[in-house]
Amino acid sequence: MFKNKWKFFLLNLLIVLLIFFIYSSAYNLLNFINSIFYLSFFYLIIVLFMYTAKGGFFDGVTFGFRRFNNLMFKKNDYLESWRDKPLPSEKFNASLYQRLKFQAISMLVLLIILLVLYYTM
Repeated sequence: MFKNKWKFFLLNLLIVLLIFFIYSSAYNLLNFINSIFYLSFFYLIIVLFMYTAKGGFFDGVTFGFRRFNNLMFKKNDYLESWRDKPLPSEKFNASLYQRLKFQAISMLVLLIILLVLYYTM
C-alpha cells in the first residue's frame, strides 16, 4: 500500500472526483460533499472496526468458537492446536491502522470544511 500518506490522500481525492463525475446527476457542491461523505464513511467504518479488534473485543468470541469447534468436531490434527492460533488482537497491523486513521480523519476534516463553506454561502 502507499507509504506516503499525502499521496494516498490525493488518490482518495481522485477517487472522490471519479465518484462525483460518474454518479452525480448535477455537478454542484452538495453532490461533491456527498461523494466525499461516501468515501470517508467507508474509511470511518474500517477504522472503527480495526479499533475494536485492536482492543481485544473479538478475542473472547474467537477463542470460544475455536474451543467449541475443537470439542464438537474432534480432529486428530496434532500439528495445529486451537490454543496456539493467534487471536485477532495479536494479528493486528498497527501501521495499516495508522494510515487508514489518517485518511479517515483527513477526509472528515475536508468534509466539515466543505459543509461549513456550503452552509455559509
